[in-house]
Amino acid sequence: MLLRHGRSTSNTAHTLAGRSPGVELDDRGREQAQAIVARLADVVIEEIVHSPLLRCEQTVEPLARARGLTPVVEHRLVEVDYGEWTGRELKVLLEEPLWKIVQQHASAAVFPGGEGLAQVQARAVAAVREHDARLAELHGRDVVWVACSHGDVIKSVLADALGAHLDGFQRIVAEPASISVVRYTSTRPYVLKMNDTGADLSGVNVPPASGDGARAEVSGSVPGGEVRL
Repeated sequence: MLLRHGRSTSNTAHTLAGRSPGVELDDRGREQAQAIVARLADVVIEEIVHSPLLRCEQTVEPLARARGLTPVVEHRLVEVDYGEWTGRELKVLLEEPLWKIVQQHASAAVFPGGEGLAQVQARAVAAVREHDARLAELHGRDVVWVACSHGDVIKSVLADALGAHLDGFQRIVAEPASISVVRYTSTRPYVLKMNDTGADLSGVNVPPASGDGARAEVSGSVPGGEVRL
């Protein structure tokens, strides 16, 4: 489950927070973080992983407390290093020539003094896949786990899961506190939900294991309608 952090003080200020210290959830963001507990009440969650930044830590804290889980910090899920763009107003950045490249040719976009979006996708996808494989091996089956990160990071992971080129990742939306769900199998990922801000996510629970411990392939991507091969 790819969870974007709740609404932050930077979101409402319309600035590019990046890795700026001290950016926290605003009042609405704290409400969203608390609401996640109820949204996921019927979902069995084995682990919570999050970006090291404060807004992600605050987003998963209520859920972790409710489940008695100790969140795992994953530095590869950290926000994009926007370099010299960090902290600047979005309306000002719209005038930068690089903005069009970020929107239309993301794979070539490298932020001045920062990192490239292709690097972001590589590190984030590697982290998600490694944690997913680790947890599947640990439990001997597919499990549901939460990865709390940032908008551009989540969109890059979803683009990979969809088999889409990074240049099209801006077509994907990941709102604050939204949840997207990817099921990884031995052959390909299945995207079950994207940008979900609703209240009922019980449909993402993992079906009973087949008994052989294998990570089964599925035909179709609708929870409850899967046919194990």
